[in-house]
Amino acid sequence: MSTLMIVVASVRPGRIGLPIAEWVREGAEAHGGFEIDFADLAEIGLPFMDEPKHPRLRQYTKQHTIDWSARVDAADAFIFVTPEYNHSFSPALKNALDFLIQEWWRKPAALVSYGGISGGSRGVTAIEPVLAGLGLVRVGAEVEIPFAARLVTDGVFHPEEKDIAVLGKLLDETAILAEGLKPLR
Repeated sequence: MSTLMIVVASVRPGRIGLPIAEWVREGAEAHGGFEIDFADLAEIGLPFMDEPKHPRLRQYTKQHTIDWSARVDAADAFIFVTPEYNHSFSPALKNALDFLIQEWWRKPAALVSYGGISGGSRGVTAIEPVLAGLGLVRVGAEVEIPFAARLVTDGVFHPEEKDIAVLGKLLDETAILAEGLKPLR
């Protein structure tokens, strides 16, 4: 069974990304094809990149980097739950990605994005070259949630039918890619 890391990319107080990510986790658990590692960047609290050596060397000196490296290394696939900020993606996610290099290599990356009218699609466009540069393999199915705040009530995300259907496809494709890419790492 593959290990799936679900990354909550928003660290903002009052964020709606956490209930959306919890819905993703519930869907992944119901799917049954994964061991789940739920990685909340607000809880992990990585500082801005503070390692003295380039991450390609994997000569980490800070415990937070060593711990983050071990978690990412153990994962076989990722779902990034990310907001759109100013036509881009979460700066906390960019920082978390930049801390490492080899640990991401040849693993599938799926995106669940949310925002205003675009549903986070501009943030997805901005993150794609970063994912490719790290050697992550993009999952084709993508959940985009426009005006997501209207779907969160009392801290619980209430998805629409299309979101549920697309999440199912995203999880199926992620499971296939996670297994298929293992021999290439």
